[in-house]
Amino acid sequence: MFKNIRFFKRDNTVEKVVDLNHQRVFILPTNKGLSFLVLIAILFLIAFVYNNNLCYLLAFLLSSIFLISILHSYQSIFGLRLELIGCNKVFAGEMAEVNLLLSNPGNIDRVNLNIGFSKSNKLSLGKQKQKKLTFFLFVEKRGWHRMNKIVISSTYPFGFFTVWSPIRFSKKYLAYPALASDNCPLPMMDIEESVEEELMNSSIAGGDDFYGLKTYQDGDAIKQIDWKSFAKGQGLYIKQFQKNATASNQQLWLDYDFTTASDLEEKLSQLCRWVVDAEKQGLDYGFSLPGFSLQPSHGLNHYQQCLEALALYRPVVID
Repeated sequence: MFKNIRFFKRDNTVEKVVDLNHQRVFILPTNKGLSFLVLIAILFLIAFVYNNNLCYLLAFLLSSIFLISILHSYQSIFGLRLELIGCNKVFAGEMAEVNLLLSNPGNIDRVNLNIGFSKSNKLSLGKQKQKKLTFFLFVEKRGWHRMNKIVISSTYPFGFFTVWSPIRFSKKYLAYPALASDNCPLPMMDIEESVEEELMNSSIAGGDDFYGLKTYQDGDAIKQIDWKSFAKGQGLYIKQFQKNATASNQQLWLDYDFTTASDLEEKLSQLCRWVVDAEKQGLDYGFSLPGFSLQPSHGLNHYQQCLEALALYRPVVID
């Protein structure tokens, strides 16, 4: 029965920019407005019963204020423009940042505005002014997410009416799997040891050239410590050798089968941590999921491809 009435229709989504015209603005009296209306009715009744002209005058005065406030309430948000600037990609369990631009192209000031998703922020906007707004949405799961409905409302000027406009943007934002804890080393320990062994053997045989020294850090091979520098009191350094062809063929693979977790989401979280850590260290890393793989590389494009594959991964179920 009510499905064809605009008030009861589901909100139409917008892509990026929306103007608050008469099709998007709704208005209803508040409890305060209804109480004021009852007061006016009582004044008219008293004036009629006692034939009191002053009571008639007061009733008509309050009625005019009530009716005029409808127009002012409606004008408080009518004509505003809201633009979606962007929404960043996040990891599950974090807050997604949503940036909006609210513009007032009209020649009147907009005061006592409320705008927000689940919780509203109060603001005012001068004529011909713009204001950038930032909101944060909690993301619980990985994958694509639709943006929550944002509402612009006002009860200006007297609180007799509430005028509002619900807006839902069609743009989705992507959430990567939650990051596993920091104590999740890359699956390259065996590879590192084999490379180090080859380097040491080849350096003894004269096959590798001495490259230089660098400050010792936790996890560096003890075999490569420069004990002569340490004995001279110059500090703890490790020797670096130029990799030969055999060692350079060693590659880091971040494979789903290498993960130690038992749960699917935990496995994806561990892979996600590996991808982030490998990219931070500037390593060339291959990436493999069941049915999907990328050859070893690094950089923003490779990094995003890996994370998007993790965010959108769905295991194949065979009946």
